[in-house]
Amino acid sequence: MGCCGGEERVQREWRPLEQRSCTDIPWLILFTLFCIGMGLICGFAIATGAASRLVSGYDSYGNTCGQKNTAIEGIALSGRDQTNKKYVFFLDPCNIDLVNRKIKSMALCVSKCPDIQLDTYEDIKAFATVNGSFLCSYDLSPDQYVSDPEKATKCPKLPVLKSNSLPMFHRCTPVDIFCYARFAEALITFLSDNSVLHRLVAGVMTSKEIIMGLCLLALVLSMILMVVIRYISAILVWILTAVVVIGSLGGTCGLWWLYVDHKKSLNDTMPVNELQVAKDNVSALLVYAIAATIFTVILLLLMLIMRKRVALTIALFHVAGKVFTHLPLLALQPFWTFLALICFWAYWVMVLLFLGTAGNPVQNNQTKLVEFRMSGPLQYMTWYHAVGLIWISEFILACQQMTVAGAVVTYYFTRDKSNLPLTPILTSVFRLVRYHLGTVAKGSFIITLVKIPRLILMYIHNQLKGKENAFARCMLKACICCLWCLEKCLNYLNQNAYTATAINSTNFCTSARDAFVILVENALRVAAINTVGDFVLFLGKVQLFSLVSIVVDVLFLCFAIDTKNNDGSPGRDSFVK
Repeated sequence: MGCCGGEERVQREWRPLEQRSCTDIPWLILFTLFCIGMGLICGFAIATGAASRLVSGYDSYGNTCGQKNTAIEGIALSGRDQTNKKYVFFLDPCNIDLVNRKIKSMALCVSKCPDIQLDTYEDIKAFATVNGSFLCSYDLSPDQYVSDPEKATKCPKLPVLKSNSLPMFHRCTPVDIFCYARFAEALITFLSDNSVLHRLVAGVMTSKEIIMGLCLLALVLSMILMVVIRYISAILVWILTAVVVIGSLGGTCGLWWLYVDHKKSLNDTMPVNELQVAKDNVSALLVYAIAATIFTVILLLLMLIMRKRVALTIALFHVAGKVFTHLPLLALQPFWTFLALICFWAYWVMVLLFLGTAGNPVQNNQTKLVEFRMSGPLQYMTWYHAVGLIWISEFILACQQMTVAGAVVTYYFTRDKSNLPLTPILTSVFRLVRYHLGTVAKGSFIITLVKIPRLILMYIHNQLKGKENAFARCMLKACICCLWCLEKCLNYLNQNAYTATAINSTNFCTSARDAFVILVENALRVAAINTVGDFVLFLGKVQLFSLVSIVVDVLFLCFAIDTKNNDGSPGRDSFVK
């Protein structure tokens, strides 16, 4: 399970698609055991009644609504039969503790949510008499709703807003959109600051048709751009080159002109303060002009040196267009990945909510309300579950990268394109599941190791916002930035390692090392593709267009390996057409 340790360094002989073997099996076993642990956490939450408490809800005395309950020692009004009271009603549902994401209100089990607004205690009494749904504390009868001296704390806050039951979760939810957003925010435990969620929910609710329409438009535009990029990539690349060169020359000339103009305007008769400011401006303009000149000279030299590499970038985009022509189902791959992520995230949130209601009943000393808390080693299950969110999400994304890489490798290294497999995408998925899940698990785990400390530092930074000194704030931001850069570099290396695995069926570390060697040997080409190519792809980044970026990167590694091992001599014909 080590990485690149103890292996003898040998010259890699690339044999595309010739041999297949299982890779990184220990990591597949480790990932499988981890997933089993995730399942056990879900099973524990269900077995201890957390699932029923989440779905059915429970009152402030530990009674689960819609069922019979056993008495809790030391808790008054617990152990009640709530079979006919299936809904949770909060006396003050809009009283939200935004720090702890909790509703600071007594909760009761009722038989019906108030379907009209109740403005007085007489209205609450009439609602109870007509509907048999008692909205005040269990120890008050409807006759006491108006006269009891403690009605302000034992009855709902006036006015009682009209409410509906949440689908599946049996909570009486206020219809008022502002209160609903704050109420929904308190039902879910979040990992970051979500104090503005109520505004986001309100915006989404009022603009859902526009959002769906824009998503559909982005999908259509991305499909069109995937088709035409094969023909417009050359134009875009050369337009970029011209714009960058002209912009750099124009900016440099402008700075020098401003420097000369300001220098001529200096006059010793000016007031001392104004003269000093003017001299400072001239000095600053001189520094900017010199820096712009150096940047422009370096840029022009790089353009001169990399002009052939720019042509390679154009050729890769042209081939990428052919890939989508021969493999049209490749465009659907991100949607399956998105669907898998949505399903996993829904499961993860569900289990997280289960854990939020798991544990033993404890009476809060301040509010005197019953809460369910986990103690001892069980409280670390939430952290295990949080790590699972990152690792499994990265695993799903890595599976997409490996699937795309496998399909593109099959396309590139098949000389006669008419002899391509009937379904290269499914063939790639089969190879992934059959041989390379361990490699994907290892690569995604490495990203997880970097992402977790970055997220922890981001959380600390948010929690200490306005409290830490300037040095601590600077150090935190520097560490976060460094970890972000490391994560991006590892993501890029992982993607190329998956491509090498798809080509040669080697384990993760061997593939990463081989891919790194190839990338270093083609450093200028990599620079050209990652600068010029990223600008072209920028036009589609907002349209679900990152798939083309993966395809271009896979094609480049295939091309580099192809040109290294095949020089066009008899028996060593290049695969590129």
